[in-house]
Amino acid sequence: MSLKGKFIYDGQAIGKSKAFCAVRKRPSLHRKIFINGGKNFLGERMRMNLTKDRIAQTSNWMKRNARPLERARWHALLEGGLKSDVIPYIRAFQNDDGGFGHGIEPDFWLPASSPMATWAAGQYLYELDVASKEPVVLDMITYLMETYEPDTGMWPTVLPETNDYPHAPWWHWKEGVQENWMFNPAAELAGFLIHWSYENSEAAEIGWSSVEMALPRLMDIDMMDFHEVNCYQQLMNVLFHYRETLKERTSYSYEDVNAKVFLLAERCIDKDVSQWGKSYKPLPLDLITSPKHLLAEKYARLVSENLDFYLETMNEEGVWDISWDWGEPTEAFHISKRQWQGILAVDRYQKLKRFERLPEK
Repeated sequence: MSLKGKFIYDGQAIGKSKAFCAVRKRPSLHRKIFINGGKNFLGERMRMNLTKDRIAQTSNWMKRNARPLERARWHALLEGGLKSDVIPYIRAFQNDDGGFGHGIEPDFWLPASSPMATWAAGQYLYELDVASKEPVVLDMITYLMETYEPDTGMWPTVLPETNDYPHAPWWHWKEGVQENWMFNPAAELAGFLIHWSYENSEAAEIGWSSVEMALPRLMDIDMMDFHEVNCYQQLMNVLFHYRETLKERTSYSYEDVNAKVFLLAERCIDKDVSQWGKSYKPLPLDLITSPKHLLAEKYARLVSENLDFYLETMNEEGVWDISWDWGEPTEAFHISKRQWQGILAVDRYQKLKRFERLPEK
């Protein structure tokens, strides 16, 4: 199936890079008490779904153990709560300069603002469809305008000050580290500026300036880290509404750029189901996060297997163990791990919901 001429829209992404990852073990059997599944009379594997009891167990875990931010996201996105109720919990991580810090991304605890922490907050604001007039958005846009580096079209992914606070090894700053990250998360930050700003405003112009420098890299490369690919996917979700502007401002059509993003995404996906959990490679749902994603139809079987994998690897508390560590079992990592379990629960339940693996209410 040709990718050219197809659109990506309504996707989501986690644009981080994790090294030093622990091995995940996939159980050979799922726990039938919690999951509806099995085989039909022909011996074919039937689709597995969560039970209401299992969902209630996860909900209780979230209320007892998750950060207030994830509890609010869980209630708004999965229990019918008000999305506006989440905003104060995002705002709690925002600094006076408009950027975000304070460990909103649990793998680095820098309290000062950073572009990467601001990216994490921006993803939450985007998923909630927060209006551009909201102070939390206006202040974030100001921060992104002031920290943009026009010579590269990027924002610094890792700051030197990160080293002064607990952080995972992959967030350690050193000279030249930006070469490892490139447009992760800059491509998505550019999308935020375009999405939440008026056309032809200074903020939008900065966003387009970044896009104009990000696209040549995308179009000239054969392989890309999946976290960076996800940032480009999110950018394309925004640019779907600016297809004519994209053509006017660059030498690329939306269709051509979108096709390249899908090609790189395809090349990233680990298609060997037998190897899932044995190394840190992107699974289908790390890139195909919605049935509306173009690759969802082409890789329907793998997506279904990945959904089953989520259900099979859910632990007895109703959440997921994370698949990485910081190299040493520090107290800070133990806290980070717990916080990530809440984040994974919200994100994976949303995917289960989109792919209709949750029971009807």
